[in-house]
Amino acid sequence: MSLIFEKSIPGRRGITLPRCDVPVDTAIPANLKRQTTLPLAELSELDVVRHFTELSRRNFGLDSGFYPLGSCTMKYNPKISEKVASLEGFMHLHPFLPQLRHGGLLVQGALEVMHTFEHMLCEVAGMDAFTLHPMAGAHGEMTGMMLIAAYHRDKGNKKHVVLIPDEAHGTNPASAAIAGFVTQSIPTNTQTGMLDIEALEAAINDDTAAIMLTNPNTLGIFNRHIAKVAEIAHRHDALVYYDGANLNAILGQFRPGDAGVDVMHINLHKTFATPHGGGGPGAGPVGVRKHLEPYLPISRIQKRKDNSYTLEYDFPKSIGYIAPFYGNFLVILRACAYCMLLGGDGLRKVSENAVLNANYVMNRLKDVYDLPYDQTCMHECVLSAKRQAANGVHAMDIAKALMDRGFHPPTVYFPLIVKEAMMIEPTECESKETLDRFIDAMREIAALAETDPSKITEAPCSTPVARPDEQLAARQMDFACR
Repeated sequence: MSLIFEKSIPGRRGITLPRCDVPVDTAIPANLKRQTTLPLAELSELDVVRHFTELSRRNFGLDSGFYPLGSCTMKYNPKISEKVASLEGFMHLHPFLPQLRHGGLLVQGALEVMHTFEHMLCEVAGMDAFTLHPMAGAHGEMTGMMLIAAYHRDKGNKKHVVLIPDEAHGTNPASAAIAGFVTQSIPTNTQTGMLDIEALEAAINDDTAAIMLTNPNTLGIFNRHIAKVAEIAHRHDALVYYDGANLNAILGQFRPGDAGVDVMHINLHKTFATPHGGGGPGAGPVGVRKHLEPYLPISRIQKRKDNSYTLEYDFPKSIGYIAPFYGNFLVILRACAYCMLLGGDGLRKVSENAVLNANYVMNRLKDVYDLPYDQTCMHECVLSAKRQAANGVHAMDIAKALMDRGFHPPTVYFPLIVKEAMMIEPTECESKETLDRFIDAMREIAALAETDPSKITEAPCSTPVARPDEQLAARQMDFACR
């Protein structure tokens, strides 16, 4: 497909403007005028519409196919949530509108939504307070670690080390480092696929500020010893940070706060079906127990005695502002609508179906792909292409072969502790028929890897870009494909 600039025809116009009726030569100082013609493509309106329509057809999204991207929970976004977010009274609000006086009624509904949703999240997570400001999962992680740093500073602690399991999400060490901590990796128990408790006991000391725990972890395994981990941490006056990116697996089944977790973030764009991918939008609300509440970011939504809502800023121990205005409001609104649509029973059903689907996929594929940890998984399973790699077919090749078969590839080469990893998360949204088609494709690829590996290593053949040179593509955007 040609670039839009390659389709340009000199003199072609998509719109005609009326003749300018004000002087133009004297309106702009000569030194500010362009010396060359603006290099815009010249096309008719129809050509432009067809160009971008054709580009849109090359996108892959949940509305067009199965998207089992492990660790990212690419789940279907109900259209009713989109409808709610497009309501004029919400969509056209401006954050500078007054809260109470002089038209403040315009924002009372938005403030009530956020206040109500904070309490919903507290109930789901077992936390005492939430902030909705963080605008992504990693932003929520960073906020959580800033809260932990503020807590220790306030107590006069000199703690500076954060312990992170090697099966945690990759952003955890970066979030801790940004907050000023030194990170130390704790290994996974090779039998259980969970944090090694003995290694944790050996590593933790009075310098430890926190443990960052992803649960279920990136192997799709739930750490049954989380209360023990929290007890070990608190014994050393360290806090437990819970990466809630995988909350989709435990909705209505387990509340991290009940196990002793001190602070956690939730990805609304993963757990509660708001748009995901393409760099945003996102939201990563952070929940805390009582002892961390004074440090939450400002502003905070308060309900007044007359049942009106306002934003309060007078919190002397707050870590301050961490986002413009009040976070991604329309994402928050979508998530709130999703929770209200499903209710408590519906959210529990989400986790049950997500776990069922992942275990179905895992058990249908573990005879043709390696399964590094053969036990019940949660919302996602991790397989390995080590067996196929012996014939020169790697996880990346399998991912590309799936594209030829109409499926988005799963996450590959993560988690790093599994060689040739393929991380598959079907979510609760997909039907058994869809899962069976995906399983059939994966089994066909495994068979070809044994009998005719070149048919896999040369994939994809049917996509707009066939087989890119990854190294060249990483070095320059305009790359040649073979």
